[in-house]
Amino acid sequence: MPLYEHVFIARQDLSNAQAEGLIEHFSTVLGDNGGSLVESEYWGVKTLAYKINKNRKGHYAFLRTDAPATAVQEMERLMRLHDDVMRVMTIKVDVHGEGPSIQMQKKDERDNRRDRRN
Repeated sequence: MPLYEHVFIARQDLSNAQAEGLIEHFSTVLGDNGGSLVESEYWGVKTLAYKINKNRKGHYAFLRTDAPATAVQEMERLMRLHDDVMRVMTIKVDVHGEGPSIQMQKKDERDNRRDRRN
């Protein structure tokens, strides 16, 4: 099955538990349609580059999935209809990256990588 990576932004006035509950909800939607959630990460509340629906901040979540296209389309459709989700981005990838995403890595690990390039 194809591999996908999804990032969605939820409204800032949700609690952390509610934002993580959205991850569970959308993973069950994938499971019901023949897909599976490989890994999920909750990135926390971050400041947006610009206002979206009068919000300056949002809860970011990252999903790595292994699902057929129909399951991904259904999940995206439900995300766009959900009142708490402000933005969704889905990317089809060839291989899922190993380890945590760049957002979850420690800042000093990223700085060390930058030093190695010089």
